[in-house]
Amino acid sequence: MSVMLTSDALNPRASGEFIAESAKFVNIKVDGISKLATVVEERLKMNEISIRGFAESPVHPKPKDPQCLDALLVMDALNFSFWTPDNLPKWTVEYKETKYTGYFALCAALMRAKDEGIDVWKPEVYSKLSEPELARILRSCTETGPPLLPERVQCFQEIGQVILSEFDGTFATVINKCNNSAAQLLKLIVNSFPCFRDEAVYKNQKVAIYKRAQILVADVWSCFEAQGPGHFPDIDEITMFADYRVPQMLIYYDCLEYSPELQEKIEKGTELPSGSEEEVEIRGCSIAVVDRVYKQLVAKGVAKNHLVNPVLIDQWLWTERRKIASQVEHLGYHKTRTIFY
Repeated sequence: MSVMLTSDALNPRASGEFIAESAKFVNIKVDGISKLATVVEERLKMNEISIRGFAESPVHPKPKDPQCLDALLVMDALNFSFWTPDNLPKWTVEYKETKYTGYFALCAALMRAKDEGIDVWKPEVYSKLSEPELARILRSCTETGPPLLPERVQCFQEIGQVILSEFDGTFATVINKCNNSAAQLLKLIVNSFPCFRDEAVYKNQKVAIYKRAQILVADVWSCFEAQGPGHFPDIDEITMFADYRVPQMLIYYDCLEYSPELQEKIEKGTELPSGSEEEVEIRGCSIAVVDRVYKQLVAKGVAKNHLVNPVLIDQWLWTERRKIASQVEHLGYHKTRTIFY
């Protein structure tokens, strides 16, 4: 089933293929896709790729928590722009004697706020947070605070107002309206919450990437291990989540290569504007690569014996990057300051 999410935008899968066919700054390497498919198959056999990975993080909400769904909405509403300029220490959150960076720092900060008596999962609370109050919640144990703080406040206000006015004050109502369909939930999220509407115009065609909206759908599916609120038989309609770290891993696995001019910008740390051709091509080609890896696994019959889809491939690539950070850091990654990833 292919769902058109807005009247004139290609959905993420179609966007990825459209962008890949026209890209001039990013090239997809066919041999690399086959090699990566082999690696994914091996990791599946070793049980290193699993839907249970989400539950392993101590700073992720748990299904038994009655506020779990609202917590997932809040976390993914703020799940963007964690990269730090090279000359600064990373934004770091200490929680229960453990230090976290990046996305996990966000989760830890929100969990810490809950422990401190701030009910950050309730729209009545987070929709009214001021910038100083959010800065306090997201405080770092280094000199570097989270970027785009005013934009995070705006996202909080937006989703809070929408949840309160249209969905009875809880994300559970959104879930209940999607009829156990990942595609329908994605459509409802991007149509209801503008801050999740991650779109661009490429070659005169509106394309949709929807990184954060798709990750919200996938987090519900993963957290509940495809049961209850997370029972989405069409979860393979969701593509990978095009950010700045997974493309780095696709370079590492020789699935992507950049033009000399783009490679030079990445090596210099030059910021790519959100919606620029180079940035859109990196993200769109990443979607196409993971989709093609998945298709190869299906064609080989791997999907008959193992639960695998673009969501799990993405989650593994992202997690693996953190494990082997020292081996991939020399490759660099593209830098774009945006609320979309």
